[in-house]
Amino acid sequence: MPVILKLLIAALLTCLSLAAQGEKLRIVTEPWAPYVYDDNGNMRGLDYETTVIVFQRLGVDVQWQFLPWKRCLAMLDQGHADGALDIFHSHERDTLLLYPSEPLSQVEFVLFYANERPHPADTLDDLRGLTVGVSPGYLYGEAFSASDAFAREPAPSHEANFGKLMLGRIDMVVTDRRVGQHVIKALGLEDKVSQAPVVVSRQPQFLAVRRGAGMDLLVQRFAAELRRFKQEPAYAALSAKYGGIQAQTTPINAFDYTVEQQESSAQ
Repeated sequence: MPVILKLLIAALLTCLSLAAQGEKLRIVTEPWAPYVYDDNGNMRGLDYETTVIVFQRLGVDVQWQFLPWKRCLAMLDQGHADGALDIFHSHERDTLLLYPSEPLSQVEFVLFYANERPHPADTLDDLRGLTVGVSPGYLYGEAFSASDAFAREPAPSHEANFGKLMLGRIDMVVTDRRVGQHVIKALGLEDKVSQAPVVVSRQPQFLAVRRGAGMDLLVQRFAAELRRFKQEPAYAALSAKYGGIQAQTTPINAFDYTVEQQESSAQ
């Protein structure tokens, strides 16, 4: 029997097994606009919508859940989730997770500062003595993680990080370029925040699933279908839709209140 036919049959049996048990693939993720986010109760975003289309073509039903990123990782570790959307590859996670050979998108981590307190850093050494706002559980690259030139201060959300930046409680925020632009526009901070020249790291992000029966075949089929979809006009249109800054339907206001509220409810 040809290898490709064996793969198709095995993947089909996996999908049928899930269906027979009345189960859905449980995928967790954190809001990460414009890649994945909640727009007034509707999930949107480049990577989310791409993943939905690919899984529909594979005949796999998915149950989605938004959680803080550290909680997402904990649910994977505890077996309470089957996979995570927009996760970076880490060799430490290889024993737990399977990654498709095709990434969903490419992340470019950069730094943002308040115009009232400018820090136009060209290198990580230019951050010496500063405090950088980070997100718990995120991987920003080896150079950033290993540097002792600056302090790191976590916040429960990207909006909270930018709120702290405007309040002067941190000096800079590190996040993906497109994510930062989205949050800046949503908070109405276009004239108050600027991006530093330094690029912290560039990393592909994936849909990864826990190792288990049939999951290796599922990620192979997912990668193949994702590659096909990326060659279609529908993907080009979707990419163009989220290529710029996608504002939320309802702008975020009162960022100083949001910071305090989210910090007090952090888990």
